[in-house]
Amino acid sequence: MTTCLPAGSGKLHYRVRDFKGQGCRKASWVSSVTFSGSIHKELSWSAGASKFLQIQRCNFSQYPINENSKSLRTVTVSSLRDDSTKFFDFAVIGSGVAGLRYALEVAKHGSVAVITKAEPHESNTNYAQGGVSAVLCPSDSVESHVQDTIVAGAYLCDEETVRVVCTEGPERIRELIAMGASFDHGEDGNLHLAREGGHSHHRIVHAADMTGREIERALLEAVLKDPNIFMFEHHLAIDLLTCQDGSDTVCLGVDTLNTETQEVIRFISKVTLLASGGAGQIYPTTTNPPVATGDGIAMAHRAQAVISNMEFVQFHPTALADEGLPAKPTKARENAFLITEAVRGDGGILYNLDMERFMPLYDERAELAPRDVVARGIDDQLKKRNEKYVLLDISHKPREKILSHFPNIAAECLKYGLDITRQPIPVVPAAHYMCGGVRAGLQGETNVRGLYVAGEVACTGLHGANRLASNSLLEALVFARRAVQPSIDHMKSSSLDSSASNWWSRPVVPVSLESNVINKILTMTREIRKEVQSIMWKYVGIVRSTTRLEAAEQKICDLEAKWEEYLFQLGWEPSMVGLEACEMRNFFCCAKLVVSSALARHESRGLHYTIDFPHLEESKRLPTGSHDHQCLKFWPPEPFWLGVEASTI
Repeated sequence: MTTCLPAGSGKLHYRVRDFKGQGCRKASWVSSVTFSGSIHKELSWSAGASKFLQIQRCNFSQYPINENSKSLRTVTVSSLRDDSTKFFDFAVIGSGVAGLRYALEVAKHGSVAVITKAEPHESNTNYAQGGVSAVLCPSDSVESHVQDTIVAGAYLCDEETVRVVCTEGPERIRELIAMGASFDHGEDGNLHLAREGGHSHHRIVHAADMTGREIERALLEAVLKDPNIFMFEHHLAIDLLTCQDGSDTVCLGVDTLNTETQEVIRFISKVTLLASGGAGQIYPTTTNPPVATGDGIAMAHRAQAVISNMEFVQFHPTALADEGLPAKPTKARENAFLITEAVRGDGGILYNLDMERFMPLYDERAELAPRDVVARGIDDQLKKRNEKYVLLDISHKPREKILSHFPNIAAECLKYGLDITRQPIPVVPAAHYMCGGVRAGLQGETNVRGLYVAGEVACTGLHGANRLASNSLLEALVFARRAVQPSIDHMKSSSLDSSASNWWSRPVVPVSLESNVINKILTMTREIRKEVQSIMWKYVGIVRSTTRLEAAEQKICDLEAKWEEYLFQLGWEPSMVGLEACEMRNFFCCAKLVVSSALARHESRGLHYTIDFPHLEESKRLPTGSHDHQCLKFWPPEPFWLGVEASTI
């Protein structure tokens, strides 16, 4: 792995303090790192990922935790302005299904901070329409679910992980129902099971077309009733706090920015769960909410966690194409409106604008082919015909059935003059799901001790090169539960002193800068953000090439250097932090990880399709991975903040 500082950023350096011999550092402030695709290291689960990632217990007995320093339970944080450091047994970053499910379990054993970037419900979970896949019908089988997952994942999936998830999935669904989640039932009183692309059986548990919202509702209700769980809204996670224990990196908490009060709040914790979701916002058209800026993946990478399979970005084939609506929305959406896979699973047919059905030309499974196949089929039609969208038609089904199965979609389309019971829906592919992320073992453990991952931020080996529809919520539920026991074991064997809070320098908000300077920085940052999104869509989209990927790599590096230089010129200090620049540095990190991983894969597999290597190569059937620690040797010894990549507005 090579470390590259973009031109013009030579003044950005990371310096480290060795605190009292403990080797503690803010390892997370890492500069503009890019990777040369030609020497990108490949890592394989077959080499024993679980063993490689196995956590050894760490006893910080010399730092006993101060039990009196725990925060009072609260949902609003305005009363905590004088409390800049908080101590918890468990810190959970993210309030989607993975974070909340985990929090409810570990709260039986200690205090839990749930740290969420916006409102607690604002997560990818809340936008998940289709449902959760699980074997709940006698005619179905775990083996069938396993095979469907592996086939969809283009044989890159880790079979042991797939088998674990498919086997434990049904029990996780039953737990949700016991907690109060309400799913649709058929006339026979049994759960109504839908079928989606890539599935050989009806196995999708759903709540109309708002399944994620229902799961989130049930989990949030339970969390807010739990006296051991403390919810911190509008807290942006800045970086993980890590410490060196011999050759091992240990996570001891996270620094956050309260974006409402503009205060930096430090969380010291024995165990940290990263459940921060994906990075869909690095593309201009995405079904992900605005909070999905890749913060968790970038933070973990800066903290030396292994990142795998970032080239596999799933583009959902069918997001609502606003250009094709009878009445256009008055303002641009923050995220694309998803038209669930279940519409095609329920008989929806894809047509081009001449009402020619085209999916049978690309795959014998037609509209029920896996998402990567459907997305490429649509992409090919749009490029060949020079059109902006295609049409998805469900209007041949009974009106009552359409409205009962897809009430949310019907209502959204009707706002703009389109009746889906009578007219086809204009759709276009949109960035949807990251199959790659922070490499995890079978219990959600990472190579950083005390740091666990679950949900979209994690790369468990389940999805391989392409996620099977409705397997994401299932994975989040299964791994959130599997991470519980090792987390409890680690928590019980660890203790921290309140003095741990002083081991790292603290970030600060830019109060010294005048408002007109801040406005200039914000304007520049937003422009750069749009440029990065445009580059990712144009050069790192559904169909790729080596030339275009290399161009993207250079353009992103140049933009990063330009952004950093601009901030410095306006008086930005290396220790300053804030929301939009935090997100911007995470944008750069995730974009470069996607590009470098794509350059490393010299074949077309699953979601990664390149015209230079159009065929699947069996010898390449390995996960890509980044375990880049070479940047450590460039760290000067004096304590200092890195610079603008670590600086945020």
